[in-house]
Amino acid sequence: IAKEALEALAIDQTGLDQMDKNILKALINNFNGGPVGLDSLGVVISENPKTIEEVYEPFLIQQGFIVRTPRGREVTEAAYRHLGKTRHNPQGGLF
Repeated sequence: IAKEALEALAIDQTGLDQMDKNILKALINNFNGGPVGLDSLGVVISENPKTIEEVYEPFLIQQGFIVRTPRGREVTEAAYRHLGKTRHNPQGGLF
């Protein structure tokens, strides 16, 4: 019953729901993995920055998918792997 409920809510095997995935995808696709501020992220995914910070971000940090830095939020290699994406190096591999 629990498995069916999780599937109905589109929660994957790591506990991510659709909004969690939207946050990670936005960080990767729109901001090359970060760093990005909450306000900019909120605009891209149409969510209140305070909601991101209080509801979604703690779980994503706990699971190792994002980190807070002084410059903003960044996704980790674990997020790239989980979404089946590869990190794009905008500097062409020079650094």
